[in-house]
Amino acid sequence: MYEGKIIRFYREKYQITQEELGYGICSGTHISKIERLHTEYAPEIITLLSERLGINIENEITKLKNIKKRLHNWHDVIIMQLFEEMDLINQELEQEELIQISDYINFYKLLRVRYLLTHNLTEEASDIIAEIQKKEDKLSSYEANLFKHVLGVYYLAKHENLKAIQALKSIDEAVYDNKEYTYHLAVAYHSIESPVMAYFFADKSRQYFKEINNYLRVIDAEMLMVIQVKDDGDFKETIQRFESLIKSCDLCHSPARKAKVIHNLAFEHFRRKNYEPANKYYKESMSLKDRVSSPYLLSLEGYINSAYYGGLLPKDELLQLANEGLETALNKNDQLFINLFTLLSYLIQDKEREYHQYLSEHSLPLFEKLGIVYLIKRSKKELFNYYFKKKQNGKALKMAHVLINH
Repeated sequence: MYEGKIIRFYREKYQITQEELGYGICSGTHISKIERLHTEYAPEIITLLSERLGINIENEITKLKNIKKRLHNWHDVIIMQLFEEMDLINQELEQEELIQISDYINFYKLLRVRYLLTHNLTEEASDIIAEIQKKEDKLSSYEANLFKHVLGVYYLAKHENLKAIQALKSIDEAVYDNKEYTYHLAVAYHSIESPVMAYFFADKSRQYFKEINNYLRVIDAEMLMVIQVKDDGDFKETIQRFESLIKSCDLCHSPARKAKVIHNLAFEHFRRKNYEPANKYYKESMSLKDRVSSPYLLSLEGYINSAYYGGLLPKDELLQLANEGLETALNKNDQLFINLFTLLSYLIQDKEREYHQYLSEHSLPLFEKLGIVYLIKRSKKELFNYYFKKKQNGKALKMAHVLINH
């Protein structure tokens, strides 16, 4: 079964014709049948053909058989987010030529997308997704559901939350036993400000992560659950829960996870107009992130906003930070952050007309396309107040109607 596929792989790799490979051993026609598994053959023939190709057929068969096991191990490591092991297995698999003839080539490509998205390499991931979509009908039931999960994670990375929900909700749990997808579904619902659904799926993911003893991901799920509870009193209990999560991150030696928790704590302060602690936590979160990553840009945007509204930094320094963020976003071609930092630049320079024109013509349509409810609501309120202030009553009434019917 395996011998024919392996013989064909190495023959084509070395650009040898069937007749050249079989010279003095057997006919090219016989080799064609061996490669297509259309005939029986003597073991001696395989031995002679292998020697001519310079391979040990038994070793090659063992490697081909082990690919499935290695891929499932990689999948588990990706779910656990064990980055060093994840990278090591990726390097090993990249060097494994026989994956190309394995029955698990599609499984490999799907996991490769997950790996790339874990490292924020969305453009490379996009190329593989496009390739898989062309032969989606050839995926097994499990692979088809894994593909839906992969698409959900990809859409989250692209800030396309509604598409993410659509993909993730179509997963069939009877076929796909990786309930990690419920965490990504919770993230998507959180992004469109649907706290009940976000809490529900975050709790489901927490239970799953506990079942597989994945305590780092339990922290992720619990953080999502904490930020769904809008405790608008003195919010001491919320702060205590965040502090507990931060300690858990330190105990688990997970600075990336700690950066997320601190960012969310910063936002909770910001939305309560506690600008000084918000600014402090945004800065701390930034210090734990890669400066060219989207998570860093998200914290930078919060840092600039909190400093602006809290009067904590001079305008020239704020403008420099906004321009740095915009340059990074342009280099990444990240439309969300291009818009956010452009708006910040206009805001800092007191360019009121340009700010609201850009908000109306560019940013709000983008936020609506991506389904980022927090930004949609904020933008519509800002536009209503601006139109009302400028006595543009028609536009103000139209925006008020949109807000009421949101």
